Amino acid sequence: MIRFCVTLLHLLWHLEPMVQIVGAVEMHFVQTYINQIYVVCGLVGLFLGGEGLIRGAVSIAERLNIPKLIVGLTIVGFGTSMPELLVCLQAVNRGAPDVALGNIIGSNTANILLIGGVGALIMPMSTQAKGLRRDVIVMLMAGVALLWFAFKGVITQQQGLVMAGLILVYLLLVLVLERKKTIPVEMEDIGAKHLSLPWAVTFVAGGLALLIFGADYLVKGSTAIASSMGVSEAVIGLTLVAVGTSLPEFTVSAMSAIKGQNEVSLGNIIGSNIFNILAILGITAGVYSLPVSAQFLSLDLPLMLGATLWLCVMVFAFKRIGRLSGLICLLLYAVYLTWLGLGAAGVQALGVSVLQSLKAFAGL
Repeated sequence: MIRFCVTLLHLLWHLEPMVQIVGAVEMHFVQTYINQIYVVCGLVGLFLGGEGLIRGAVSIAERLNIPKLIVGLTIVGFGTSMPELLVCLQAVNRGAPDVALGNIIGSNTANILLIGGVGALIMPMSTQAKGLRRDVIVMLMAGVALLWFAFKGVITQQQGLVMAGLILVYLLLVLVLERKKTIPVEMEDIGAKHLSLPWAVTFVAGGLALLIFGADYLVKGSTAIASSMGVSEAVIGLTLVAVGTSLPEFTVSAMSAIKGQNEVSLGNIIGSNIFNILAILGITAGVYSLPVSAQFLSLDLPLMLGATLWLCVMVFAFKRIGRLSGLICLLLYAVYLTWLGLGAAGVQALGVSVLQSLKAFAGL
């Protein structure tokens, strides 16, 4: 009996730590699911908020008889980039600047390699549209400027304001050069003409509210996931956040390619990349100076610039981007994601392991 009581006390003594461990594990899984829900809700909020903002703003602009070109360059252009802007501002405000910069760099890389690759696989994209060469040069110059600013380890507020000013110069230039043309945006597809003024204002207000809500939850969930998985915030920004905020561009490009409007698909990619660097990053850095981690300089920025340079070569040297080029883009993006997933240390360890195996095999 005494032995039984001693054994029971021994079990009870060790039971509480075991319960605490089990409880901690359960709480970890619960918190992981909550963070995933945050990310999903954030992405949905960004998507619906962007749609509502554009519909309402375009409807108001139509009622004010604002020319379609100005509507496309300003309201539609900035409207589709609002998710990225609010995510970047929210990330820096929460003390996660790597998420903000990773979002910009990752979005531009995904636009070319992922979205461009899928678009080219669906329908080869023509590179002969007027104005495309001008825009792709602007995109390359914006990428070079970003790399130049980032080399000092921080993108200052002054540099951010310079980039924000350059996007205004670019829009003014396009407005002057394209003033006699129409833009490839159908207002009927947006649904703007079917909204009364009160509903349009409601869409704008509701869209902004959803964008703010979505940005907050996406940043909150993604940074928590990064912390729980032991992944850097830069990697989360380059992958999860970047691809998530690029979903509108992916939808537009894929639907344009399916409809055979491949020039629209390519133009959407180039325009988005210009806006991301000059407008989104410029405004964000203009509000908060952005520190630049070494990872961006060693791999991600050079890759983004390399993809941009490749697109420039395709636009100037070839009449179209074919399916083979699209497949190569997707394979390169898959390799890049694999590298980010394993991490530089993981890839290096894998390489050492393979080398040792080869040496052992050669010694047999």
